[in-house]
Amino acid sequence: MVKTDASFAIKRIYEDPADDDGCRVLVDRLWPRGVSKERARLELWLKEIAPSPPLRKEFAHMQERFEDFRAQYEDELASNPAVDQLLALAAQQGKVTLLYAARDPDVNHAKVLLEFLAGLGPRK
Repeated sequence: MVKTDASFAIKRIYEDPADDDGCRVLVDRLWPRGVSKERARLELWLKEIAPSPPLRKEFAHMQERFEDFRAQYEDELASNPAVDQLLALAAQQGKVTLLYAARDPDVNHAKVLLEFLAGLGPRK
């Protein structure tokens, strides 16, 4: 594990890139509709950190399934090597903005990922 004092933020990929986004990382497994690679201005597309396809399909962005989804996705993240890759990138870059395509800003996997990363604290 990598020790980091980096900060993470989340943002919808459909919002315009900003200078204070830092390193922009798409954390969706599927490319968002209607967004060109130029407009996205990504440093990295980290598909591997997104929920597994079966979990994503089961959740289907339904609010009533969110708490179950959260628990299962956190279990996936706990053993996902892409978390270390993201932490290493954050240690190198300072600020990382996690980009997602979901419409709901409160019921989505990027929010779970952000809270998971915040709960890790400094890692060794």
